[in-house]
Amino acid sequence: MKLATLKDGSRDGRLVVVSWDLRYAVEARPFKTLQQALENWSTAETALSLRYQALNRGEALGRFAFDATQAEAPLPRAYQWCDGSAFLNHGHLVQRAFNLPPQAEAHIPLMYQGASDDFLGPCDDIVLPSEEQGIDFEGEFAVIVDEVPMGCPASQALQYVRLVMLVNDVSLRGFIQREMKAGFGFLQAKPSSSFSPVAVTPQELGAAWRDGRVCLSLLVSWNHEWFGQPNGAEMSFSFADLIAHAASTRRLRAGTIIGSGTVSSVDREAGSACISERRAIEMIDHGQASTPFMRFGDRIRIESLNAEGETVFGAIDQCIVAQPSLIQESSL
Repeated sequence: MKLATLKDGSRDGRLVVVSWDLRYAVEARPFKTLQQALENWSTAETALSLRYQALNRGEALGRFAFDATQAEAPLPRAYQWCDGSAFLNHGHLVQRAFNLPPQAEAHIPLMYQGASDDFLGPCDDIVLPSEEQGIDFEGEFAVIVDEVPMGCPASQALQYVRLVMLVNDVSLRGFIQREMKAGFGFLQAKPSSSFSPVAVTPQELGAAWRDGRVCLSLLVSWNHEWFGQPNGAEMSFSFADLIAHAASTRRLRAGTIIGSGTVSSVDREAGSACISERRAIEMIDHGQASTPFMRFGDRIRIESLNAEGETVFGAIDQCIVAQPSLIQESSL
């Protein structure tokens, strides 16, 4: 099953069921929003699955063309967004490039709690105040969970995964080192994240959902040029591990989003899913980084294809845009 949220002028948008090929959609009645469906998943799953099947057979009344440019993030705002760093290869490259000490407890995944009140849609502009803070993209996978009890072990965690998505975890590298040294977590370094047009059930991924991992390549292009295609199968900590980590001392409410962190492959031929990793490789190989960070007007595209070459989640396709002057805004 594939679900999307369309813009309708409200904060939480309008939930729709989307066909497997992302060509058509139909209203998700009786559920107005994805959050409502998640909080009533025991009944929502059956009702929405029936609509999905009818839509794919061409029998759904009221179907209409699906336009990803009109999509919000599947959850335009969420009660919680916890982003991990589950690909150890990415961390090892950064540590080596900057001569940083290794993580003290390598068996425990890193995770931060990001802003979740204002997510961006897949085709929304990324509006930022300055180019000077090192604008970067981070291609990731993420899951949305149902209610997860406190202390849930990894062996039981995957039963709570309801949906899977793509993420562009926008990062401002100029703030990151300062905020890491302060020891109080990211804030200014992490503006609003962006998500794929549709969220899909794990069952929809078939064999690509394996061992709590999305075993698909993440195709990343920057200004229409190939940048990387690392594979989610190389996740060092599975989503089961990340969910258990997040729930170790508290329960997780329905609608909590758990991110994988930057997807990273050991094989350098696969490229990277963020500029920072490419710069780290350049520093290791040549002693200095040569790839610049993003500028206003740059475009980033992130997508995953199945074995038949068909898009699974739709594409995140965004442009970096300068924030309008506050002085100009106040005079309007």
